[in-house]
Order: sequence, then structure tokens, then C-alpha cells
Amino acid sequence: QTLRLSDLISDMALITKIEESPEKLAKEDVDIYDVAVEVFDEFADRIANKRVKVENMLKPGIIVSGNRTLVYSIIRNLVENSLKYAGDEITLHLERYSRIDKLHYFIYYDTGRGVPEEHLERIFERFYRVQEGRSRDDGGSGLGLSIVRNSVVFHGGDIKVMNRQDGGLQFLFTLRRKSS
Repeated sequence: QTLRLSDLISDMALITKIEESPEKLAKEDVDIYDVAVEVFDEFADRIANKRVKVENMLKPGIIVSGNRTLVYSIIRNLVENSLKYAGDEITLHLERYSRIDKLHYFIYYDTGRGVPEEHLERIFERFYRVQEGRSRDDGGSGLGLSIVRNSVVFHGGDIKVMNRQDGGLQFLFTLRRKSS
């Protein structure tokens, strides 16, 4: 319980900082590929235990001007949600599918269970649970996707979620490119 409370406090502090004091968050050049590799390495044991296939289609050199911790939290929370809720023997897919003007366009999806349509518009809300109690059993704070949305917005982007036609949940998001 102490660890869960600590995680909750950390998540609340991060959201509060993003929303109320974004100027206090350090900005630097962040290579999305390096961050993604780090996240997939962090979850390597869970990925192996659940027989999950990872398709990291990113290439080195996709640079965002932003906050490394927040970029990390975007990818980490998306992957963690998939590992918690999408099921076993799924595929996790991450790629940049376009680069237009000042934005990088990304797609992240899993091939798991998806989310009932009536819940999709609310999953970025703080503490929202598709099935009450589900996140508490897994130790989640209920803030992961709210952190994702706020982190994407901090980086000048937007995020959308939908169920995939072939099964699973898909996120389309943009992040501001490094200024040349």
C-alpha cells in the first residue's frame, strides 16, 4: 500500500507540474528511439513472460525538443497499459508514420482486447477506470493515460485513441519536432 501511495503522489505531482508550472520543466533534444528502447528494455521480463511481440519501428534520430521525463512517460504508460490489460501473446507496435511541418506523427497500438467504445472518450480522464477496481489490483494510480495526454500536449501535440479493426487499442499522437 505504501508503494501504491508513493506512486500516486508521484503521478499527481507530475500532472500538477505539467498543468500548473510547465515552464519549470527542463527542455532538451530527446531522441524518441533511445527512449523507446529504454522503455522496452525496462519491461523485457514482462514482455517475455506474456509472450508479447515488440515491433519498434522507430529509427535513431527522431528528435523532439522537450522534456525527456515526459517523453519517457508517454511511451512507458502506453506500453504498461497494454501489458496490464491487453492480454498475453499480443503485439506492441510503435512507429513514426509521418513528419510534416513542425510535427512528428506516431502510432502506437497493441493487438489485444481493446476497450468498449463507450469508454474511449473518457480514458484520458484522471482516475477513470474502464472496469472499476481493475487498476487497483495491478497497482496503477489511474493517472497513466492522463499523464500521457498532458505530456503530449506539453510537447505541442495531440492524441487520439480508437479500437483497431483487427483488435486492440490504437493511439495516434503528434509531438513537436526539434527546431532547425
